Amino acid sequence: MISKPASILFLLASAALAQETVAVVVQQLDRKLRLPAEILPYQAVDLHARVPGFVERVEVDRGSVVKKGQLLLELVAPEMKAQLTEVEAKAQAIESQRAEAEAKLASAEAVLERLKQAATTAGAVAGIEVIQAQKSTDALRSQITSIQSQAKATRSSAVAIKELIGYLKVTAPFDGVITARLVHPGALATGPLLRLEQLSRLRVVVSLPESEVATMVRGASVSFTVAGGVAGSGVIARVSRSLDPKTRTMPVELEVANANGALSPGMYAEAIWPARRAKPSILVPPTAVVTTTEKVFVIRNTDGKAEYVPVAKGAAAGDLLEVFGNLAAGDKVLRRASDEIRPGSPLK
Repeated sequence: MISKPASILFLLASAALAQETVAVVVQQLDRKLRLPAEILPYQAVDLHARVPGFVERVEVDRGSVVKKGQLLLELVAPEMKAQLTEVEAKAQAIESQRAEAEAKLASAEAVLERLKQAATTAGAVAGIEVIQAQKSTDALRSQITSIQSQAKATRSSAVAIKELIGYLKVTAPFDGVITARLVHPGALATGPLLRLEQLSRLRVVVSLPESEVATMVRGASVSFTVAGGVAGSGVIARVSRSLDPKTRTMPVELEVANANGALSPGMYAEAIWPARRAKPSILVPPTAVVTTTEKVFVIRNTDGKAEYVPVAKGAAAGDLLEVFGNLAAGDKVLRRASDEIRPGSPLK
């Protein structure tokens, strides 16, 4: 059992310990954070048929390396070829009509010219004959114009059908690797046929916590590792500028070269994020921060009296804690603060 004088001394020592002050530290923090990341292909697309048809042959399979413009798959649609044959036959018939109408027009113009010359001699030709010849010539010109319009429309239809027939050949839109084959010859092309991914370049998407968004520097190099031990690095290339409301993180993309194919999409990566504040950080001992249900604060010694200074907690830095608040270098705060020390209380 502690005697009364001893207990008094113990309480005085505790009070003195509780009121020990330390100077606020202000310095630049350079931290390395380990953040989860996901590796994605630089480009990826599910290839579909642009026109209805049946798969006739597939030139590639899963794992095939392809070049832009390379033939991957070919469909067959006999009804399109029948349509093209019909349109081409119609075009030939219209061309024959145009040639016949132009021959008639040439003959009618020659007759009209002779009648006009004969009309110069009084009584040689009746005026009504010249008028009739002129109307006949005009009618033939109108007919030729109509035929030319029909011919143009038919040629356009033929071109459109030829373009559709060209879509029966599915080609690669970019260099990459076939990662999935979803059809075989004889299948009706109604859904995805192949999946093509560009793997020579990759996107490493890092989930950056809300508290670290300010540490991001576009163009900075960030290293990462994967479960297999392969290490790499990439440059911060794209920032979503929007936080995921569920995880409170912001997706940030690194652009990574992968010419040797050591990395694959779908791998889980761990990014070693260089967290550097735009300005020096304020650091205090963790015991100097008081957290209650209402607020978070430190107690500053201001002219020998206690002053509550509201703060927000930041990152740990060794045996100190980063805080954000109205503090400056040289301020004295209680090393072991407590809400039992009221604002304005004298400090020893």
